[in-house]
Amino acid sequence: MPNDSTHSPGAPPSGLPRRAFLRTAAAGIAMGSAGGLWIPSSTAAPKPSDPSETLAAQLYRSLSEEQRRSLCFAFTDPLRDKVDNNWLITGKPISQTLTPDQQDLVQQIFRTLHSPEFADRAMEQMVHDSEGKGFNAGTSVALFGAPGTGQFEFVLTGRHCTRRCDGDSVAGTAFGGPIFYGHQAGEKDREPADHPGNVFWYQAKRANELYQALDGRQRSVALINSTGRPEQATDTVRLEGKSAGLPGIPVSDLTPDQRTLVRQVMADLLAPFRKPDAGEAMKLVEAQGIEKLSLAYFQQQDLGNDGVWDVWQIEGPKMVWYFRGYPHVHCWVHIRA
Repeated sequence: MPNDSTHSPGAPPSGLPRRAFLRTAAAGIAMGSAGGLWIPSSTAAPKPSDPSETLAAQLYRSLSEEQRRSLCFAFTDPLRDKVDNNWLITGKPISQTLTPDQQDLVQQIFRTLHSPEFADRAMEQMVHDSEGKGFNAGTSVALFGAPGTGQFEFVLTGRHCTRRCDGDSVAGTAFGGPIFYGHQAGEKDREPADHPGNVFWYQAKRANELYQALDGRQRSVALINSTGRPEQATDTVRLEGKSAGLPGIPVSDLTPDQRTLVRQVMADLLAPFRKPDAGEAMKLVEAQGIEKLSLAYFQQQDLGNDGVWDVWQIEGPKMVWYFRGYPHVHCWVHIRA
């Protein structure tokens, strides 16, 4: 992958190579969450007055009529619900559609959608995965509805990115709709088995700690001798609305201690995101019932054949968290009431 010399707020400190920065960043987030960071389910959902939403409203109001014709859509437009792993939502990057000041606003929005501890790493991942184009040439934005109407959403897309902020305009939906994140840390498409430098690999390590906490019978149920679900854009995270018959082992079959570990792992998966989004997601997961979730690990996509499962998922009636670490990290998330 070409190196990207574009400097960003999340660029490595001077003298620290990009690879070393990413390795250090991944270790930092893993250390910060290893104790099972608990995000209270009472955490408030995003509000129109939150920093991300305020900045998105500022961006909307700064648009010219010509910009609005190409970037703004009705809140009911089906495009608002789309998610994919590598796409430009309007077909053009913000380097071609927005002024430098507006591009800076988009970067600020992206950063505020993440926890302060992870914002620099998220920005660095986006710059790194832009294949040398840089953040502004590698991302695209669309705005749905209008601020102050109760129906307004900002969507940002790019390689390994679909992110949203909506001020809770989409009731009962975490993150305002399905999201995608990922990272290709190396220059080769297929990463080594230990995924050096991948800022999201800590999540698979936590999920594998959960697998190791299962007994022999539970592991035999949780481990599926197949590949994971196909990646088909929005269909990848289609919600089945059922708790019976899902792949893997139902959380209802776990002991109380193991269920506590499931909650801790879920909290660690949410650690990169801003607290309102993480809290709302956890609240919705608890509302549908932890015991209705199922854990599945997919044996046939095990990089290095090391028994550290690179592909796994947590699924429930109204939730999919699908982590595909083969050949590098893709993660699809959809959580609703």
